[in-house]
Amino acid sequence: MASPASQTLTGVLERIIFFNEENHYTIAEFRPDAVNPNDPEAKVTIVGALPGVECGETLHLEGEWTRHAQHGAQFKIGAFKSELPSSVYGIRKYLGSGLVPGIGKVYANKIVDAFGIETFRILSEESGRLRDVEGIGKKRAGSIKQAWDEKRTERELYIFLQTYGVTPSQCVKLVNHFGPAAKQVLINEPYRVAREIDGIGFKTADRIAINLGFANDAAPRLDAGLIFALDTLQEEGHTAFRHGDLVEYSSQQLETDSRLIEARIEALITAKSLVVHAPQAGPAEPPPSTIRSPQSLIQLPHNDRAEQKIADVVSRVGRVGSGLPPIKADAAVKWAEEKAGFTFHELQRTAVRNALAHKFSVLTGGPGTGKTSILRALVEILKAKKVRVHLAAPTGRAAQRLAETTGGFASTIHRLLKYEPANGGFTSNESNPLATDFLIVDEASMLDTRLASALFQAVPSRAHLLLVGDTDQLPSVGAGNVLKDLIATERVPVTRLAVIYRQQEQSGIVTTAHAINSGDASLPPSVTELTDLQAWSDLTFVIATDAEDCLRKVTALCTEFVPQVWKWFHPVNDVQVLAPMHKGVAGVANLNATLQGALNPHARGLRGPTAEYRPGDKVIQLRNNYDKNLFNGDIGSVKSIDGVAGTLEAEFDGEKHKFDRGEFGDLALAYAISIHKSQGSEYPVVIIPLLKGHFMMLQRNLLYTAITRGRKKVVIVGEPAAYGMAVRNSESKQRVTHLKEAIAARP
Repeated sequence: MASPASQTLTGVLERIIFFNEENHYTIAEFRPDAVNPNDPEAKVTIVGALPGVECGETLHLEGEWTRHAQHGAQFKIGAFKSELPSSVYGIRKYLGSGLVPGIGKVYANKIVDAFGIETFRILSEESGRLRDVEGIGKKRAGSIKQAWDEKRTERELYIFLQTYGVTPSQCVKLVNHFGPAAKQVLINEPYRVAREIDGIGFKTADRIAINLGFANDAAPRLDAGLIFALDTLQEEGHTAFRHGDLVEYSSQQLETDSRLIEARIEALITAKSLVVHAPQAGPAEPPPSTIRSPQSLIQLPHNDRAEQKIADVVSRVGRVGSGLPPIKADAAVKWAEEKAGFTFHELQRTAVRNALAHKFSVLTGGPGTGKTSILRALVEILKAKKVRVHLAAPTGRAAQRLAETTGGFASTIHRLLKYEPANGGFTSNESNPLATDFLIVDEASMLDTRLASALFQAVPSRAHLLLVGDTDQLPSVGAGNVLKDLIATERVPVTRLAVIYRQQEQSGIVTTAHAINSGDASLPPSVTELTDLQAWSDLTFVIATDAEDCLRKVTALCTEFVPQVWKWFHPVNDVQVLAPMHKGVAGVANLNATLQGALNPHARGLRGPTAEYRPGDKVIQLRNNYDKNLFNGDIGSVKSIDGVAGTLEAEFDGEKHKFDRGEFGDLALAYAISIHKSQGSEYPVVIIPLLKGHFMMLQRNLLYTAITRGRKKVVIVGEPAAYGMAVRNSESKQRVTHLKEAIAARP
């Protein structure tokens, strides 16, 4: 038997214990070569994607040995090759597994007894001889032959795909999508794979195409490469890109002459696969050539449609009269002040007046500047006037906080618009607008272009729309720069709150956040050891000497300091670690592994692609799942696992959801999450590891966002030099969009 340290195994697939039809994830018993076939102890457990294989096949496995808490040693498959069994034992096992309709164990034994190691050749080339086997007539022989040929075709397809670098999980996606035509699609149109199949990108398709002999400068490759380039730039936040920059970027990525790239851009524009916008000419300048100008903006069609829709709504809402009942703004503000028990600042009064007087307005400001007081007053005024008010935010936590602070009902934007899986879109849209008179959207800095487009289209023409956000925070995770672009157009009234009210309460969180924004790199109150950390302090910098010391102190904060000193906070539910990066000793992945071991060490769990999940684990949803009504960034906890069925049950916002193994990739441990994932949320206690090794991510708006996520306590653990690096780096990447120009073009 292969030793536990072995990275390869060859042997016979004995028994499939678990098989997921969707992704072909398999748990199976496997008998390595050179062992006694009759020795039951010789079998090992293998786990991983095994598409198209059957019991009895000889498999050549590559992977690694792991240890499951409940089931012991397992071989985790990274890649595999399969062969039809060559021994009588393997052939008997293979045919007896039930893969060929008409051949069960009884007939498998009869056929193998009759033909021995020649069985497969007989089935393929001389199937008429099956009638020599007792009990097999003409009809049964014909059906066995047909089923055998279909199985052989499927098997050859999997072998072909893996020959050209397609992984087992990608094989499953290709066969599920294209069926028997997968081989021909791959040979003739390999780049279709990148366009049509989620999870198989340009790089995979390009590797396959080059292996198949496609030329480096073939038009299909350049076209797919250009779309991939714009997709990549979209992931960096851009909804558009300048023609000259796109040519340079793509020619470098594809290692191709820039003139060929320019020609393909023109061809894609002609085919309407790309959209071009000419740069705006000055008063005395001639109109530029639309396509050839380096300053022309190139867009993917869906980004152009989204920005055009946003521009349409800004224009439409501004043109149509208000549906609100008559409201005397000054009297309403005075009434709200009396109800609140204090006098508003003039900027706060202006914000309320703007929201009531203008159909579309923006309220922006940092922490402690009074946004909450304004929203509470505005909601009370509108309710008193029997106005239908809707409150929404991009995340569940932000919506919950909005509801608590205003006294109204708030929901996430996705739940407000009601996604309809059958139609692949939102129920509330331009044709079926929301039944509202006034829509308030908090955390609007998180709005990406596509979500903003869907939301704005659902706003009735006579309704008011107020966007509330902090423009100094990180931009949206998705592409676009909606809030900043709207403000920059000067078409929308904007109230900027600058006076800090919570400073009077000596809030270290608020004062530090504003100091960061002003470029003040002075280190907040600091200590070297956790024993020196003051229980009453709401923001402290704990100095760490290196990454290992940082990890040790973050872990100690969660497992010792919070339970023993800040006893009123739960170490899992109330504490959130926010890291700048995923990799490294103090990155999200290693923090989660360490904190899971420290906070939830004993429970048995189920292995997913990136972690083992145990009852009690804190988890985060990584993508929108409209069927489950779960969205990217939702945080929940694992309630139970079923090791036999390979499922887990997790609770999010009081609702329980079941996940099978094929869906484990949608989850990740959430003891630590990235700062980007924390946008729109607040937590009672925030712990931030901050090291010079995070230099690629250290920016002022990143640190500002992290600190302002803390509601009661913030502890930064790291190197003082890293703090200074982040505060001094105020140059976040500028996102290229066409939204400002689209709005300016409207009446």
